[in-house]
Amino acid sequence: MSDFDNNPFADPDLNNPFKPPPGNMRMTHVPSTQPAIMKPTEESPAYTQISKEHALAQAELLKRQEEVERKAAELDRKEREMQSVNQQGGRKNNWPPLPDNFPVGPCFYQDFSVDIPVEFQKTVKVMYYLWMFHTVTLFLNIFGCLAWFYIDATRGVDFVLSILWFLLFTPCSFVCWYRPLYGAFRSDSSFRFFVFFFVYICQFAVHVLQAAGFQRWGNCGWISSLTSLNKSIPVGIMMTIIAALFTASAVISLIMFKKVHGLYHITGASFEKAQQEFATGVMSSKTVQTAAANAASTAATSAAQNVFKGN
Repeated sequence: MSDFDNNPFADPDLNNPFKPPPGNMRMTHVPSTQPAIMKPTEESPAYTQISKEHALAQAELLKRQEEVERKAAELDRKEREMQSVNQQGGRKNNWPPLPDNFPVGPCFYQDFSVDIPVEFQKTVKVMYYLWMFHTVTLFLNIFGCLAWFYIDATRGVDFVLSILWFLLFTPCSFVCWYRPLYGAFRSDSSFRFFVFFFVYICQFAVHVLQAAGFQRWGNCGWISSLTSLNKSIPVGIMMTIIAALFTASAVISLIMFKKVHGLYHITGASFEKAQQEFATGVMSSKTVQTAAANAASTAATSAAQNVFKGN
């Protein structure tokens, strides 16, 4: 067969026995043209450690600054106290704040910024405001019992007792538990802390009884207020408000008792220190010293007389 019989456009490998069949042909791998996505970089561990150290150092500086400010305030308080003591005539009583022409002068000296350390001033002020709150409640209790007496003539005993409780509890609570607390924080006295705790527990019991409002006890508590609602709604509402005030006094008293008890442990006070302070105070009392000297003198005289009689 001549070359003219061959198709010039035919595949030269068509009749090649070594050519693989078309079905077994594989497509060559075509690389993907999709752009690579970069993962977000994570924060360097070294940078994180530096940030933490910087935050800790800043917190330590703030803590030291607060400590320095507290000590500066404490030194300023002591300096003002010394200046007040060194004034001519010493510290003058300033509580209760009475006019100069009043026949009776102030009985106590009170200055939170001078007497009380900075970290305890807020607590002592809250206790002072609590005493004032209870005093105002006792004053309103008089008008509540008066209104109750107006609608029920058999409630005259409650009205008289309400006046008595106001005149009795107002000064006694100030002298018996507030002033010991003030003095305990002022001079870090364990003995005054124990006096406060003992009297304040009794005061809390009084708050509870006043909030209960038993009839013929002179208190516009819940029992009395609910009873008065049957006769007069306005009087009953008035007495209910006073009962709520007595209840608030009891609740706040319990909260502040726990607060002061926690601060009592912080100050380092203890029962042993209270005993030592009591013994030291008794022995340093001029009255006790005079009584002891008189007793010793009497005993010595009696012994001398017995000796002479024996001879």
